[in-house]
Amino acid sequence: MRALTATELLRAWERGLSQSPPQRALTLLALGAEASLDQLALLSIGQRDVRLFALREQLFGPMITGAASCPDCGAQVELNFAVAAVCPASSPAPPESLTVSCDGYEIQCRLPNSLDLADLTSVEEVATHKRRLLERCVQRALCNGESIPGGEIPDGVADAVSERMAEADPQADVRLALACPECGHRWQAVLDVVSFLWAEIHAWAIRLLRDVHVLAATYGWREVDILALTPWRRQAYLDMIG
Repeated sequence: MRALTATELLRAWERGLSQSPPQRALTLLALGAEASLDQLALLSIGQRDVRLFALREQLFGPMITGAASCPDCGAQVELNFAVAAVCPASSPAPPESLTVSCDGYEIQCRLPNSLDLADLTSVEEVATHKRRLLERCVQRALCNGESIPGGEIPDGVADAVSERMAEADPQADVRLALACPECGHRWQAVLDVVSFLWAEIHAWAIRLLRDVHVLAATYGWREVDILALTPWRRQAYLDMIG
């Protein structure tokens, strides 16, 4: 992935403001990527997130800091870990298709991708999301050798297929093992790289636009010229302004 300019990242942030999380993920993936947007949209969620972690490391460094709220007492738990701890440098590509046999059913399916996530509506319950996602990914469903619609797969079989998908694409569901320093409660928190990275980029963009405003108001420079400065030179001028 090539190095990105401040202008490129700022434009991606501006586009992403009106997009849904799955669309934002693709907008960010397209930054510096050699693949087309259509190709990126067909990556499995795990493959997508691996690339987003790589982008995050390129933009903000190898360490991640943040905070989480304890679900028991509400205390804030500080997070500080390396990207490499949650995203290995290399991993085998997931299979293009999976076959799961369970209780007389044989289900052939593919792994979910960004297009599947974009098709889901935010108002649906989590269980409905999981079911619709599974039905989109089913390529063939048999019951005792007879073909059936994906919507007729029993819940127990659907759960087995979902578990097999998670095993085949582990980076699609990254969880952090956390412990509260106040009450000792232990739990697992989902690390949504799309939301996390977008929050960091949003905060960066707001800071940068404020810096542009100060420099433009002080020196009369154009935005394009200010963005062309390296971060160190921009900061040097801001320090001299005081």
